[in-house]
Amino acid sequence: MRPLLLAALLLLSLPALAAPPQPLDQPGWAALRSAHAGQPTIVHFWGLSCGPCLVELPEWGALLRQRPGLDLIVVEADQVEARPDRIAAVLDKAGLGQAKSRTLADPFDDRLRYRIDAGWAGELPLTLLIGRDGTVTRVLGGADFAAVRRWLNQQTEQHR
Repeated sequence: MRPLLLAALLLLSLPALAAPPQPLDQPGWAALRSAHAGQPTIVHFWGLSCGPCLVELPEWGALLRQRPGLDLIVVEADQVEARPDRIAAVLDKAGLGQAKSRTLADPFDDRLRYRIDAGWAGELPLTLLIGRDGTVTRVLGGADFAAVRRWLNQQTEQHR
């Protein structure tokens, strides 16, 4: 009995991992855009096998901590299949365990990538800064976080 109790207590003391991300498909992308219409939204596409992605994930986590109301969605879009628990562990470690997260349902689906961004061929990282008015600013490669903060500040000023 004691070993079971000890094991249960140890499990309870471990930090909770983020819930496995939900798949993002074409209808899901349309629903995401609709649900976030009228508010500045950042959608960041990353992958487990993408070195620059893993380097910058903690910076996204720091930005989310600095701006708790930030509408940030992280989408694991690697063409190498990843286990949901591995994705959740990486997001937790980066401070993104509570962020809204998705996985690209089929990273080889050209129509889905085209619907997300007509010029996107699957390169990572990709960040879409979607303004209140629906205007999309595309950032391919590592993000310039000073520029992201300026964009967020402009979105806030435009709303006043």
